Amino acid sequence: MEINHQQVMKMMQYKCPFRIYVRNFIETYKNSLMKKLIFFFVLISLFSCGDYIDKPKNLVSQDKMAEIMADLAINDQATFMYPNSNLEAGTRYVLKTHNVKSEDYIESFKYYVVKEKMNGIVEDAQQILLKKDPKAEKYVKDKMSKTGNTENLPLLSR
Repeated sequence: MEINHQQVMKMMQYKCPFRIYVRNFIETYKNSLMKKLIFFFVLISLFSCGDYIDKPKNLVSQDKMAEIMADLAINDQATFMYPNSNLEAGTRYVLKTHNVKSEDYIESFKYYVVKEKMNGIVEDAQQILLKKDPKAEKYVKDKMSKTGNTENLPLLSR
C-alpha cells in the first residue's frame, strides 16, 4: 500500500499537538482580528475624508474670479495681435485693476480647481466675454458649425 502526500499531512495533523493548538488559536482569533481590522480601516477612512486643500485666507469670489479670467483672456488675445507686447505686464495690470494680489489669485485658482468649481467659473467668464463683444458669439457659433467640435475654438469658448 502506497501513502501519498495528503495522507502523510493528515497523519501529521493528528500526531502533532502543537499544530492542533496553533490551528485552534488561529481559528478562534481570526474573527475577532478581522473585526478589529475592519473597524480600524473604517475609522481611518472616516477621518481621512477631509479637504484636500484648505480654504485660502483671501479667497477671491467666484464672480470676481470669472471677471479676472475674462480680462486675462482678452489680455492673452492682445498679445497675439501685438507680438511685442508683454503678457506679464498685462496680467499684473488686470490683477491690479481688480485689487487682487497674484498670490491670492493663484491660491484661489488652486482651491477652485480642487473643489471642481472651475468649470462654472470659466462658463461665467465666457458669458462676460460674450457680453463685452457680441461679435464673439457669432464667431463661436460659426466655428462650431464649421468644425462640429470644440477643439479649434479659443480657450474660453469651449
